[in-house]
Amino acid sequence: MPLHNRLKEHRARLGVNQQELGRMAGVSRQTISQIERGDYSPSVTLALKLARLCGVTVEDIFSYEEDE
Repeated sequence: MPLHNRLKEHRARLGVNQQELGRMAGVSRQTISQIERGDYSPSVTLALKLARLCGVTVEDIFSYEEDE
């Protein structure tokens, strides 16, 4: 999948678990887990919310690389 993320790193820096970050973002723990594993691409709204919660830009968490 061409969308890569560093959400787990940023979540660890905040000192919260998946359940807590999910609650803060208004989604389930499973959604956070799927994003971190790369199994789910979040909506633009959720990506912006996660970046705001982490105190970084969306680009600090998510990067897109085309497959060749």
